[in-house]
Amino acid sequence: MGNIFSIQLSCDTITSRCLDCVTGQAMYACHLEENLTDLKTALDELKDRRNDVMRKVNIAEQQNLRPLDEVRGWLSRAETMINEVDALLTDAPQQIKKLCVGGYCSKNCKSTLNFSKIVAKRLDDVKDLKRTGAFEAVATEVPAASVVERPSDSAVGLESMFNKVWSSFEEKHASIIGIYGIGGVGKTRLLTEINNKIGVSSGGFDMVIWVVVSKVFYIGKVQDDIAKRIGLSRGNWNEISPEEKALDIFRVLREKKFVLLLDDIWERVDLFKVGIPLPTQENGCKLIFTTRSIEVCGQMRAHKKIEVTCLPEEKAWKLFEEHVGKDILDSHPNIRELAQEVAKECGGLPLALITISRAMACKKTPEEWEYAIEVLKRSANFVFPNMGEEVYPLLKFSYDSLPNDMVRSCLLYCCLFSEDYRISKKNLIDCWIGEGFMDEHDNIRKARNLGHHIIGSLIHACLLEEVNDLCIKMHDVIRDMSLWIACTYEAEKWKFFVQAGYQLTRVPVVGKWKGIRRMSLIRNKIENLIEEPNCPDLQSLFLNDNQLKVIHNDFFQFMCGLKVLSLRGNRGIREFPMGISKLVSLEYLDLSRTRIRQLPIELKALEKMKCLNLERIHDRITIPRGLISGFSKLQILRMTGSYPSYEEALEDNNECLVEELQCLIHLNALTVSLTSAFALDRFLSAEMLHSCTEQIGLQSFRGSKQLNILSLANIRNLDYILLGNCESLEEVKTEWEGRMIKAPIRSQISAIATQPCFQSLLIVSIFNCSKLRDITWLILAPNLRDFSVQSCNKMEEIINEKKLSQLSELVGTLSPFAKLEFLYIGYLPELKSIYWDALPFSCMKDIRVEKCPKMRRFPLNSNSAKGNKISIYGEEKWWKELQWEDEYTRNAFLPHFIAI
Repeated sequence: MGNIFSIQLSCDTITSRCLDCVTGQAMYACHLEENLTDLKTALDELKDRRNDVMRKVNIAEQQNLRPLDEVRGWLSRAETMINEVDALLTDAPQQIKKLCVGGYCSKNCKSTLNFSKIVAKRLDDVKDLKRTGAFEAVATEVPAASVVERPSDSAVGLESMFNKVWSSFEEKHASIIGIYGIGGVGKTRLLTEINNKIGVSSGGFDMVIWVVVSKVFYIGKVQDDIAKRIGLSRGNWNEISPEEKALDIFRVLREKKFVLLLDDIWERVDLFKVGIPLPTQENGCKLIFTTRSIEVCGQMRAHKKIEVTCLPEEKAWKLFEEHVGKDILDSHPNIRELAQEVAKECGGLPLALITISRAMACKKTPEEWEYAIEVLKRSANFVFPNMGEEVYPLLKFSYDSLPNDMVRSCLLYCCLFSEDYRISKKNLIDCWIGEGFMDEHDNIRKARNLGHHIIGSLIHACLLEEVNDLCIKMHDVIRDMSLWIACTYEAEKWKFFVQAGYQLTRVPVVGKWKGIRRMSLIRNKIENLIEEPNCPDLQSLFLNDNQLKVIHNDFFQFMCGLKVLSLRGNRGIREFPMGISKLVSLEYLDLSRTRIRQLPIELKALEKMKCLNLERIHDRITIPRGLISGFSKLQILRMTGSYPSYEEALEDNNECLVEELQCLIHLNALTVSLTSAFALDRFLSAEMLHSCTEQIGLQSFRGSKQLNILSLANIRNLDYILLGNCESLEEVKTEWEGRMIKAPIRSQISAIATQPCFQSLLIVSIFNCSKLRDITWLILAPNLRDFSVQSCNKMEEIINEKKLSQLSELVGTLSPFAKLEFLYIGYLPELKSIYWDALPFSCMKDIRVEKCPKMRRFPLNSNSAKGNKISIYGEEKWWKELQWEDEYTRNAFLPHFIAI
C-alpha cells in the first residue's frame, strides 16, 4: 500500500511537469500565425531601413565619402537576415495547414514546434537588427590629399608621358622619381598634372607639397616654402637656424604620409638638411622632382629615372596647330604646308613650338612663313656647348620677331630679376621710363599705357607669364635665353652682368664692373658696399633684397651715367647714402622698404629725377622743406605706407606735403598715406592731385569716429585703399553730399549716383580698426579683386543688410564681390557673417580665414565658384564647425580645404 502511494506521487509530479512543458511548447504553435504576421511586418520595416541606409551610402560614395565599417557590417547582416526570413515566410503556408484544435495541436507536432520557435526567434532578431540600423552618419570623409590645385595649360602631346610617370608613381617601391630632360620640354607641366591628379585620386596622402628650387639652390628658401605649406612659418620662424628649421619640419612630416614635388633642381638636395624624412616603401611617402640632368637623378637616389623627350612629329604638329589657330592655317592654300615645315624646325620642343606658333599666329602671307623657315634653318646651324642652349636659337626667333629694339630691350630687362621673381608691372614700367625706353612720349600716361601694351604683347608671345593683374614672371628657359642673348650672344650690344639670387656676400670684384651697362645683384646677402667701382657706362644697378647696412659715400663716385638705382627691400639701411646725391643723371630711385630716417636737401641736385619710390618706409622719414617740390621733372611719386615728417613744420606734416605736391606740374602717378581727417580734407581740396592719385592710405587717424568714403569718389584712377590703425573709427559712411561727388551740373549728380563710384578700385586692405563694425561700402567697388581685413575687434559683418538696402536705392542692384579673386579675413573675434546669402564667387581663387571663432556660416552653396579652381585655407576646428546649406555643398568644397 505504501509502495503504491509512493509511485502515485511520482506520477503526479511527472504528469504536472509534462503538462507544463507541453503547454509551454504549445504556446509557440498557438502564436505561430500571429508571429508570422508580425515577422512579415518587421521584415518590411527592416527592408525599408536597409534601403534608406543603402541610399545614404550611395549618395555618400558619389560625394567621395567612405562608408563606415559599422554600416557595411550592418548591411551585410541585414541582407543575410532578409534572405533567411524570406525563405522562412515561403515555408509558412505549409506549416499553417498542419495546425488544428485552434492552433494548439499539429498533424506533425515536432516539425511545427521547431518552425514556431524559429519564427519567434527571427522576429526578435529582425526587430533588434532594425533598431541597430538607426545610424546618425553612414559615411566619413576619405583621407583626402591636401593638395593645392595648380593652373595648367593644355598638355597636348604629353599624354603618354604623363601615363608613364603616373604608373611609376603608383608603384609602391618607387618612392623617389626623377623626371629629367632639356629645358622647355614640359617637365614642369607634367609635374603640375601629377599634382592635380593626386588631388583627384587621393591615394590616402595627408599632404602634397610643391616647391620650386631653381638654379641657385638655397636651403633656407626650400625650408621656408615647406614651412608655409605645413603651417610652421609663423612666430620666430625667420629667426631660427636652418638646423632648427630642419628639426621642426621633420617633427611635422614624420607623422604624415606626404608627397613632395620639387621642381627644377640643378644639384642634389640634401633631404636630411632640409628636414624631410626619406620617402620609403614602408612610410608610403613619395618624392618626385624635375631636373635637366640625369646625373642629378643619380645623386638624388631616384628609384625611377624618366626622361622627357621632345615630341614626335605628329604630336608636335598637333601642338603647333592648336596655338597657331585654324583661321591662320586656312588663310592661304600654301600656309598649312609651310607651317608644318616651321613646326619641324622646332625639333619637337614644346616650349619652342608654343613660343614660335604664337609668334606666327598673325602671319597670313606665305612670304612671312617662308622667311621664318629661312631664319630658323640659319639658327639651327649654331653649335653650343650645353644641352639647354641648343634650344636658344629656336626661341630667339620669337625674340627676333619682336617689332623693334625698344621692345627687345624691355624683354631683356626682365632677366635682371632673379629666377621665379614676381615682377610688379608698375615697378617694371617705372624702370623702363627711368631708362628712357619710352622717351618718345612726352606724356607719362601715354608712356605707361605703352608699357602695359608691351607687357601684353610679350605675354601673348609666350615670352612672359602673367601671374595676376599686378605681376608677371619669366619662364626659366626664356630667362636663360635672355641671359644668353644679353651676356653671351650679343654681349657687346647689351653689356649685362647678372648674378641675381647667387647668395653672394660681397659685390663682384671691381674689375668686372668695367664696361657694364646694366648690373643686377638682386636677392643676395651683401652687407657692405665699400669699394669704388669705376663704371661710367653703368645705367642700371639693382641691389634689391640684400642685407645692406653700410654704403660708403664714394661707392657711387664713378657712376656718372647711372639712370636707374634700386635699393628696395634692404631693411638694414638707416642712413641715406650721400653719394647718391651726386648721381646727376639719375631718373629712377627706389628706396622702398628700407629704414632710411632722413633725406638730405642735397638730393635737389638730381634735377632729372622722374620716378621716386619711398613706399613702406615704416619709420617716420624726415624730408626737408622744398625737396619734393624741387624735383621739377618728377612724374611718379610713390609714398604709400610712409609717413613724411617736416622738422620745421608747426602745422600738420601732411599739410606741408600737399603744398609741395601741388608744385609738381608733371606729376602723373601718386600713391600717398594721410594721417588725419584734416590732412585728408586738405588733400581733397587740391583737385589737381585727383587725376594722378592711384593709391591712398588712411592711417593712424586720431580722434575721427566717422569717415565718409565717398569723399574719395572723385579720384577716378584709385586702385588701392589702405585703412589702418584708426582706433577711434566707428563707421565708414556713404553720404552723397558736400564735395563727395564733383559735378558741374545737377543732372550729372543723378547720373553719377546710379552707378558704383569706385570702378577702378582693385585692392582694399583694412587692419587695426578696433571699433569698426562693418564695411558695406565695398559694394561700391564692382571690380574689387583683392580684399583683406584683420584685427578689427568689433567687426560683426562685412556687408550689413540694412545699409546695403539704403545704398541700393541710390545705385540700383549690386552684386557683391563679383570679381573678387583673393579674400583674407583674420583675427576678427566678433565676425559672424560676410554676407547673409550665398554668393557665386565666379572669379574666386583663394580664401583665407584665421581666428574668426564666431563665423559659423560661409556664403557658399552648391552653385558657388563653379568651374573655378578655388583654395580655402583655415583652421581645422573652424572648418569642422562650419554650418553648410547641405552635406553636398560641404563635401563639394572639402577637397579645396587646406588646413593652416
